[in-house]
Amino acid sequence: MSEMEGEHDSASESGDVMETGESLNVESLKVDVPTQSADLTQTEAELEECTESQELKVEVRTLSTLLTAGQETQPDSALTGLSQDGFSQRESEIIRTSDNVGNSTATVKILLMPEGHMMTMAFTIGLTSQDLKNHFASELRVPSDIIQITLNGQAVDNHQTLMGLGVQPHGTVQFEMSSLDPENYPIKPVKPQHAECSMPDVITVRVQTDVNTFQDVVVEIERATLKKPFLGGYRHKVTKTEYHHAAVQTIPRRRPDRGVEMFSRDTQTVELKSQAQQCTINTSTQMTKIGCYVSNMKDKLITPGTYVTADEFHGKRLKAVITLQTYFRRWQAMQLTAQLRLDKELHLAWAEREERRKIEEKEEQFRAEYHRRMNPEKKEDFALLYSALEKWRQEEVARINASLSGAERKAALCALLEQETQFISSIGCHRIAAKGRNQEKAVQAFLDKCAAPKTWRAFDGIMTQMDTPHSIRAKELRDLYSSINLQYFSQEERLDVLLTLKHTVKEHDCKLTQQIVELIDREADLLRRGVKESNLEGLRKRISTLFLQFIKTPTFNPQVAKLLRVPQDPAQLRKNIYFCRGCSNYLLSTEFTLTTNTQVVGLCRRCSELDNEARRREDFSHYKTILRCLRKAEAKYSPDAKITYLLQEQDLQYLVDVVWGAQSALSAWNDLHDLVLVRWDRQWEWSPWNCILLTKDEAAAHHKVENVEKAYSVPFIRNIKHKHTLARKYFSQIPMMAEHLHDVDSKPAAHSDLLVTKPITTATK
Repeated sequence: MSEMEGEHDSASESGDVMETGESLNVESLKVDVPTQSADLTQTEAELEECTESQELKVEVRTLSTLLTAGQETQPDSALTGLSQDGFSQRESEIIRTSDNVGNSTATVKILLMPEGHMMTMAFTIGLTSQDLKNHFASELRVPSDIIQITLNGQAVDNHQTLMGLGVQPHGTVQFEMSSLDPENYPIKPVKPQHAECSMPDVITVRVQTDVNTFQDVVVEIERATLKKPFLGGYRHKVTKTEYHHAAVQTIPRRRPDRGVEMFSRDTQTVELKSQAQQCTINTSTQMTKIGCYVSNMKDKLITPGTYVTADEFHGKRLKAVITLQTYFRRWQAMQLTAQLRLDKELHLAWAEREERRKIEEKEEQFRAEYHRRMNPEKKEDFALLYSALEKWRQEEVARINASLSGAERKAALCALLEQETQFISSIGCHRIAAKGRNQEKAVQAFLDKCAAPKTWRAFDGIMTQMDTPHSIRAKELRDLYSSINLQYFSQEERLDVLLTLKHTVKEHDCKLTQQIVELIDREADLLRRGVKESNLEGLRKRISTLFLQFIKTPTFNPQVAKLLRVPQDPAQLRKNIYFCRGCSNYLLSTEFTLTTNTQVVGLCRRCSELDNEARRREDFSHYKTILRCLRKAEAKYSPDAKITYLLQEQDLQYLVDVVWGAQSALSAWNDLHDLVLVRWDRQWEWSPWNCILLTKDEAAAHHKVENVEKAYSVPFIRNIKHKHTLARKYFSQIPMMAEHLHDVDSKPAAHSDLLVTKPITTATK
């Protein structure tokens, strides 16, 4: 046996010594508690060294073992620090501290509700319930104030301690933990950091304290995240069991932050480098003299050249420098010329692309407008037709008045009136056809919206869809409505569809369903008699209309109640109802168009459109486009912008046509397709008194201006501010603009050198 083995044999005789060098892993932790320490003989305790001699010893001793070891063996040099009872000074302090009952530990089992997951940890019985909540709040990542701890079905107060709840030292207690806000803060078990970890949080170890006395000790398992070094160990010769040297299992304590930023010296010192230098070599010349002969066979005859003065030398250097500068500057000029040529080519190419883009946009604009005129579908398309008709009528009237007079003029005006009537009739036919197509599209979109499932975005970004019983019912009714409107069905297929429709509507007995069943029986009878399908179109249209009314009834289709414009509660019909002076009907407030300066509710939307078609025939599509671009641009600048959403098309028309003259302030370009309204001073929010009408290219250049006072001339700035004064004077009469006008007084002197019109606040009756 080597010297190391003998040393460990003596250590095993003096007590139970377990030496490990590898970091104790929780999965491989093995606790061996001997029942009879005196039965260990020297033969059984012979250990074989398996690794290096450097080790860290961790001694686990009990009272009986130390007493036995003190009687049989002499204390080793490593145990000289023990007290009289066999414990070291540190262990005696721990024993005295553990005598305090409040510092004793107990096993606490937490049952997470409603998951049913069990968490087991060791806590001091002197801790309060609030301490437990704070600990589990950090573990479960939820606020501590929403955690509720219950014991035997009763809530535990925050100030109650485990000892006050009757928990004995080294005992076991089980609590239930739930969340007061399970929707926003659900309690879920935290996954362990290591997937291979299978040990519980605490284990109970039975330790022998006397000859026939044992004590259960609760040991908390701490899962270390750092990699511990392998320090060697021993192998038992008989059982071949390996014992590794144990490293410290606790995580090293972090150094406290002293609030001073520290730097490493290695990053501040200069890196030194050694380099050898050639030293000066002393040389000498030996000449022929008395007693010394030096051969001159290899000597060379050197004749002096032309002497160069300092001025000549510097002149030669200057000439060489000038030559080098000449060639360098030539090369530099060639590089600059090539770069300028490349920039010019790129600029020409960009200008060509921009010109081509503008031409394509203009052509696309003409094609879109031509398509709108030839195939009108929306209200804006028909407004465009009436506007074009009015322009054509005015041109013809001007031509007739300029060229004809008397009876010929009257006859020409009558012919013009008849031709205008024909055009209006043609537009009306197109409107009726478009209304039918739009009605079919609106009905189909309405049914699709009713049958759409509920959709929401999950935390991972995936869209989730869920069908409810109401949406499934709406989907069935939508499919059945599409089936009864399909054409080119055979007689058997049509009868099958009618039978399905009959069974569907017979689920509810009312006057509407009775009419639908009667019409279905009538069509089925006519089909059996061989009546032509062209003669059944009216009957099928009645069935389709009545079934659509059946679908729009919330009693038969609950999903449709959320989409109906007319509220089901009659009491709500009395709210926000106004009288239209044009059609003499009482309508909802949403059926009226109100501008910012409107004080009295006038005509509804339908009457306003009819009056526009009969009298003014104005087209607001260009102003709608300008307003839409303005709102989009302001939303990028400041999402809280409000003034742009207070303006309507009529207000923007006054601002563009009257204030700015329907042309660009810089180039006087008058095509409304190319004009946009932007901020005059981009540091302030857009408003009618802080805007300028420019083309799209001019607006892009204006956005890059930092200071408008320096970028533009004084007469131009004076003209712009005059237009701002006109706009402020007009819009100051609007009550909704009054609060925004007060912000002008807080501007700097450079922005408030004009006369500010005080707002006139008027109360709407």
